[in-house]
Amino acid sequence: MADIIQLLPDHVANQIAAGEVVQRPASVVKELLENAIDAGASTIKLIIKDGGKTLIQLVDNGSGMSETDARLSFERHATSKIKKAEDLFKLSTKGFRGEALASIAAIAHVEMQTKTAAAELGTHLKIEGSNLAFQEVKVVPEGTSISVKHLFFNIPARRNFLKSNTVELRHITDEFHRVALAHPHIGFQYYVNGSELFNLPEGNLRQRIVHIFGKKTNQKLVPVTEETQVVKVSGFVNKPEFARKSRGEQFFFVNDRFIKSPYLHHAVLSAFEGLVKTDCHPGYFLYLEIDPASIDINIHPTKTEVKFDDEHTLYAILRATVKHALGQFNVAPSLDFEKDPNLETPYVFKDKEAQHPSVTVDRTFNPFAEQAQGASVSRKHRAMVSKPSETASWEALYVGMESDMGQEKAFEGIQFESDAITGSIFEKSAEETVQSTATTFQLRRKYVVTTIKSGMVIIDQSRAHQRVLYEKFLRNSTVKQAVSQQLLFPLSLSFSSSDVRVLQDIKETLDAVGFVFDSLEGETVRISGVPLLVQESEVGMVLDQLIADCHQEVATESFSQSDVLSKTLAKTLAVRTGEVLEAASQIALVNDLFACKEPLISPFNKPVYVTIDENEIDKKFI
Repeated sequence: MADIIQLLPDHVANQIAAGEVVQRPASVVKELLENAIDAGASTIKLIIKDGGKTLIQLVDNGSGMSETDARLSFERHATSKIKKAEDLFKLSTKGFRGEALASIAAIAHVEMQTKTAAAELGTHLKIEGSNLAFQEVKVVPEGTSISVKHLFFNIPARRNFLKSNTVELRHITDEFHRVALAHPHIGFQYYVNGSELFNLPEGNLRQRIVHIFGKKTNQKLVPVTEETQVVKVSGFVNKPEFARKSRGEQFFFVNDRFIKSPYLHHAVLSAFEGLVKTDCHPGYFLYLEIDPASIDINIHPTKTEVKFDDEHTLYAILRATVKHALGQFNVAPSLDFEKDPNLETPYVFKDKEAQHPSVTVDRTFNPFAEQAQGASVSRKHRAMVSKPSETASWEALYVGMESDMGQEKAFEGIQFESDAITGSIFEKSAEETVQSTATTFQLRRKYVVTTIKSGMVIIDQSRAHQRVLYEKFLRNSTVKQAVSQQLLFPLSLSFSSSDVRVLQDIKETLDAVGFVFDSLEGETVRISGVPLLVQESEVGMVLDQLIADCHQEVATESFSQSDVLSKTLAKTLAVRTGEVLEAASQIALVNDLFACKEPLISPFNKPVYVTIDENEIDKKFI
């Protein structure tokens, strides 16, 4: 039998390795940023075009490379970070595998210009698909400039799996945030399609967080700091009242390297237990400094997962540190059992002086004087009889009341209070028109039960309302005939620059639904009109949820922006489980649901109602 095993060519092996290292343009950005930081750069400039598919360029003022190092850096397993196996257990640098540049050069057109401080001339080289196109000596500035063009040009299948430019750009921005937050002492500039998206000066950690996520973030931050023999914890957590329904501003850094750790995330959540709702997530920016020998960062190609030697101790320290920070800055509620609340001065009386008590003495009182009418007449009664003017004000209260009014007539105008019904979701005219058309009742403030010819229908009120609102918003955004209600005073909302960019991308769809924007620049959004079904107090919540959905890749090629926006509005504005619905609102909800095109499932592919026919009911009594 002939031999069938053979060695793969280098260019094929590089393309296979690139599948692990380079998953999308954001992977290239991450590797290039880490190399620039390892080179000691103090200023880094990132330039992106078309979501990284056309161009990814990184310019730094680091140490640069010599002519030999520049060429050797594109070979597999070529690195300056480690020399022997023991170095893997004391890593203090970012890139150490020696596969990044070789993998990138195998699937793209790479052009590099680099120069060291001691050299008079630099090196300019170009590699296309692992093949060296040319290399020459050139006058270039100190540092390194790398341009990655036409990513996956020789692997069309991989290029077809890339998402839209908006989604890929969002992943690149996320990687940029992670690296920039880990190194606040380095200045970063970020350009997208010729426009500046971020210009982050050197500063401390709080300044870096505020520059990235907006000025409104400054009031959210609570400092966290603790130093033990195992770990040094520093950073910030967001106040509980700023918890969001989406996992947004949550960052863990170990030795200035971003990581993902569900175990440590659970430690932070347990510290917030009782302070945030179960469906909300607190934000945090936590930095852990640990001995490199006690962690293993070489367990995943992207180096975002870290294995700790003693996770249980780290869990306990992190949980206690966050809980201590929340209590230290009076964020967590506390009880003082030694304080007597009866001795505290109410706030409304804090500036008032105490009134001195006064004592009045009846100097004419003689307990030994005999009463002409008998001892039963009191001194108080005598005073009331002698001064009839004092009783005139009390008698005036009964002027006009008839003495012969019966008890039933007296209570005719009395109204008794009942439970407040807060879940009216339809207009008054709709309530009047469907008042007596059908019979429904609400079960456990969650389901609406109604009858049909063959039996009964049990409807989930929240999912049903989501379906009704979803089709209404989708219809308005498609025909672009939505009615907008103008606000008397325009709303001013603050967002981060990246969030504002998301709103700019979907502005056309928002306009079609009924939003009217006066300005959409910088970090401030001014809104002068909202859709009819959106209350003014809910605008911020709706936009926050919409931005979160866009960040979570909901808006891909399979979902249009109109569809995503309609789902977000329906989910945010729909009646909740636990709200009481009036009888007319229940009937109108049933009628509107069965007028929809797809009443059986919600916009999120969950069943809306179930039917129980009469035969099933009869079987229960056999």
